[in-house]
Amino acid sequence: MATTLSSALKRGKAFLTPTNSSTSLPQLGDGFVKAPEGRLFPKVDPAVDGEDCEHDCESCTIKYPAKFKIDEDEKLYGHVNRWATHMLVATGKTDWVRDISDEKGSVMEAVRDCGVEPNNGKLMLSASNIPLPQGHHSPSDPTTILLLPSFTIIENVTPKSVPILIEHQINSAVTTTTPFLSANPIITPAAEPSSVPASTDEINGFVSPPIPSPSSPFTTRPCPHQYLILLCSQRTRDARCGQSAPLLRREFERHLRPLGLYRDLHDERPGGVGIYFISHVGGHKFSANVMVYRRARVAGRDDADGVSKNKVDTGDKVMGEASQCIWLARVRPEDCEGIVKFTVLKGKVVKPERQLRGGFDRERRLVSW
Repeated sequence: MATTLSSALKRGKAFLTPTNSSTSLPQLGDGFVKAPEGRLFPKVDPAVDGEDCEHDCESCTIKYPAKFKIDEDEKLYGHVNRWATHMLVATGKTDWVRDISDEKGSVMEAVRDCGVEPNNGKLMLSASNIPLPQGHHSPSDPTTILLLPSFTIIENVTPKSVPILIEHQINSAVTTTTPFLSANPIITPAAEPSSVPASTDEINGFVSPPIPSPSSPFTTRPCPHQYLILLCSQRTRDARCGQSAPLLRREFERHLRPLGLYRDLHDERPGGVGIYFISHVGGHKFSANVMVYRRARVAGRDDADGVSKNKVDTGDKVMGEASQCIWLARVRPEDCEGIVKFTVLKGKVVKPERQLRGGFDRERRLVSW
């Protein structure tokens, strides 16, 4: 027994000790490194975490069409391109022209054609079904954007104001490789993100949204949600995205409502999970693509799941930026329960070998690119 215990302890120590190969991985600036497969996010261990599914099969009525076929063979991890900021443009629609930048007179077209490029890295641009401001319907009317990972809502954005938006808002925003002060720059075995509550904005990595100058045309405010689930719904790029997104939204809602975490498009109560449809993100042959943005853990929670013990989200002290984005693919309705329980609430992945495309962890300074 003693020999077995000693051997197990030695194996555990070796696994927890950074190796020469981990410390010599390519540095990407600010101490960020590319995480090898299996090291970016922790994998769910059923023996420790529990099952990802309650096996209540009679309640699982949402299914994909019988002819819903995707690529099940190609390797996923590590093949998404690096991005620094992610801009969701409110359009009030769930489908768009094939290339969203071809939407005449739109903010998306202006981002492409204005001649001003962000100076802090690649901007990922997505149209979204975020509702348009009341009374505005034309693509050239003022709209709203959601900027990630800063979790900042910027209102009154027009095509003409896009250069100012880039120069004064996006260029000064945090990026996917802006480190948290609590981050550990050395790759260690994937572990659940820290559940120690931050006592100050600086410790939990919160940086206030840029304050507009008196002449700024924009109004900014923090996004009220604690987590975001983004679903590609662009049918004009691939019919499978148009089929899968509404079905997944319904299934996510089914599992979020009992927890008090579901937020519809007009629900701005603090906390909870916002679910938005977005335009093509690449890899539609791996449909459904799901991006989960998670804010850093905040004070005022009763347990490590980010849900109060009575299973109702309190919304206490929602603040800060996204500490992680977990980008999944090949997601089916039967996966939604596990994604809510473990990926959204705990930052873990149930099926990384089959579903994890990539992402970032700013607290541990790890990226997939």
